[in-house]
Amino acid sequence: MADQEIDTFKKVLSDPRLSAMKAALEKDHAITCLLLLSQDLGRWGPAKKFVKLNNSSISDGTFRSRMMELRTLGLARSIRLDPMKKYYVKTELGEKVANLLYNFFEQLQHEVDKQPVPVPIPNQFQPY
Repeated sequence: MADQEIDTFKKVLSDPRLSAMKAALEKDHAITCLLLLSQDLGRWGPAKKFVKLNNSSISDGTFRSRMMELRTLGLARSIRLDPMKKYYVKTELGEKVANLLYNFFEQLQHEVDKQPVPVPIPNQFQPY
């Protein structure tokens, strides 16, 4: 099993498409933007409102940058509203990647829930 994992890891680092996907998903809010697309929230206004209602934030510049990157990778496509505005929708590949992320986070939540709740450390130093 370890050999298969090493081979997969090597592919992630060396395959141009996988490496590009990895790099894009590592950026701030990239996963948020992909999951927003999967919920048909590819317009700035509804996306901002959804994120804010869920106790998070994202700037319009970051939103637009990530959407353009997702489009370049084939995970989203843009639809022009007028000469100055466009919105983004998921592609088939974008939906598949979003579903993989949902499955990952569901499994992660399951594993986290099995762990004992850590006791807060009273001083300023708090390990990651």
